[in-house]
Amino acid sequence: MDKIQVVLADDHELVRDGIKALLEDQKGIEVIAEASDGKEALEVIAEHKPHILIVDIRMPEMNGIEVVKEVNIHHKDVRTLVLSMHDSEEYVVKSIQAGADGYLLKGASKDEFLKALNRVASGGKYFTGDVSAIIMNNFVNRPSIAQEPQKQPVELPFKLTKREKQILSLVLELKNNKDIAEELGISKRTAEVHRFNLMKKLEVSNLKELTEKAKTYQLY
Repeated sequence: MDKIQVVLADDHELVRDGIKALLEDQKGIEVIAEASDGKEALEVIAEHKPHILIVDIRMPEMNGIEVVKEVNIHHKDVRTLVLSMHDSEEYVVKSIQAGADGYLLKGASKDEFLKALNRVASGGKYFTGDVSAIIMNNFVNRPSIAQEPQKQPVELPFKLTKREKQILSLVLELKNNKDIAEELGISKRTAEVHRFNLMKKLEVSNLKELTEKAKTYQLY
């Protein structure tokens, strides 16, 4: 059997070195290329055509979720394993929606990491137990599309300001308050206030509810 060819994408060289050192001890696995940002990851994948991409979420140029989405569109044979320090609902849900074949936390053991890599590389799925509840709540227990009634356009019961529309767009892109502040040239505290007011106006308490309401009212 041919070796599993891996591309590593993480903006921290130390992390990449650690993963590469771990995989070098495995006879059936070979790291064939690395990338330090999202755009470079796509270039490397196009050039080397690996079996699997191991990708971090928070990276320059393009984040890992955007990379996974592009890989699923343009490189369907490449499997994707998200390796992240984040176990938040936002990142897990968005990663799966983008088409990730696995999601593993960086605090996982060596054995679990290798188990996840091999399962994903062989065509399976692997999601660490720490995010299984999120998957259950957002996908398994959710009615199928066929069961869901067709949503008709409805009149907005509220009016969003230009700034609130900007905040909504950035939140749906998984930007945190710091990122939003930098994007809009405002303080982190101001971003927090805008985000709070937006959630309050839309009467939602988490990203899933916000996404659903934005879809219902065709806000994006």
